[in-house]
Amino acid sequence: MAEKKQLHLTAFMRPVSLHSGAWRYPGSYPDANFNLAHLKSFIQKLEAAKFDAFFMADHLAVLNMPVEALKRSHTVTSFEPFTLLSALSVVTSHIGLAATASTTYDEPYHIARRFASLDHLSNGRAAWNIVTTGNPESSKNFGRDEHMEHGDRYKRAREFYDVVTGLWDSFADDAFVRDRESGIYFDPEKVHTLNHRGESLQVKGPLNIARPVQGWPVIVQAGQSEPGRQLAAETAEAVFCSPRDLEAAKALYADIKGRAVAAGRDADSLKILPAALIIVGDSLEDARAKRLKLDSLVHYDTAIASLSVALGSDASAFDPDGPLPDEKDIPDTNASKTGRAGVIRLANEENLTVRQLAGRYGGYSGLAFVGSPEAIAEEMGIWLAEGGADGFTVVFPFLPQGLDDVTQRLVPELQRRGLFRSEYSGTTLREHLGLKRPVNQFFDK
Repeated sequence: MAEKKQLHLTAFMRPVSLHSGAWRYPGSYPDANFNLAHLKSFIQKLEAAKFDAFFMADHLAVLNMPVEALKRSHTVTSFEPFTLLSALSVVTSHIGLAATASTTYDEPYHIARRFASLDHLSNGRAAWNIVTTGNPESSKNFGRDEHMEHGDRYKRAREFYDVVTGLWDSFADDAFVRDRESGIYFDPEKVHTLNHRGESLQVKGPLNIARPVQGWPVIVQAGQSEPGRQLAAETAEAVFCSPRDLEAAKALYADIKGRAVAAGRDADSLKILPAALIIVGDSLEDARAKRLKLDSLVHYDTAIASLSVALGSDASAFDPDGPLPDEKDIPDTNASKTGRAGVIRLANEENLTVRQLAGRYGGYSGLAFVGSPEAIAEEMGIWLAEGGADGFTVVFPFLPQGLDDVTQRLVPELQRRGLFRSEYSGTTLREHLGLKRPVNQFFDK
């Protein structure tokens, strides 16, 4: 008998909550985003609940918003992902460790080496979230006056992936013989020099670290634009995305998996994991009251600045109590195309004023499951059964209570329904996700 399909759950943990009011919520830890003791307790609770992975996003600049809004943001300071995840790897043994790293503002050799190191330190639990970096302010921190064009960023990212995976395959798995008697440490016949010379990158290799435990760390991709979807289809093994509802999720799921098949891949070789804010209450009314309280903690300065970031244009001059201007009247942007399109779509679909729209973006504007553990588990099961998701990237509303509500109340209900594991069946992240260990492209032919 075929096993029942189960959900995969990863935890979005940088910042520890995407909701800008999270740090002000009663009982929350205001410094949760930058407190190692708190983060250690969070990841250990997530591992006890058998989560697949702890997912660290990253920013390469302070968010591009006015200081009156920025001064209210808990995202202005946080740990560099590799440093934090390396520390957390020694206090955990199973949960995956996913870090964001930019293909626009870093070099392939650095990325390949860091992720290989993290994979070895954690005994096979590393994942690379490939991003091209949407914030134009990042360019000014890396010696550039202008942000690289959207299409060019994705062209570089595709070549970057080829170089990094090629570097991970520099050594055969059995290259390091370490023969004391002969004095031979490694077999030179089992080392490959990449000698990559491409349109954007030139990298000789080989990488100066043994092949990762997982062969390659798991590849995560987060773009939803046209080039982002294609990059995901060709390279990703987990897709972090933000569909607004089940129908949109099913369309996105079918599109990316269809592209993967067209690229010669098995549809099951990548997992679609939409981001979802989860607020658990004793009832729907109780959970809604928690969200209303949370949303009430967002100041308008933060709200309108967050809307500007999502839109890619300054929204502060818009009439707060009027509709969003027509799309043709909003300047085009070199930031995230998906984010801009989402703002315009939400404004039109729900007929929101600028103030209402800003309030949504100032808090959390994406997919949310709000209700009792039973109701949320039922809804998540529907998404799994109907091809909207292979699991979810969980966004917590506030910490620690929001995380405790998920791990101690929702997860047991999912387990009771057979929708989520009760124990890990392996030790590597690939084993958690049901992904094959990739063959070495240079030595396993």
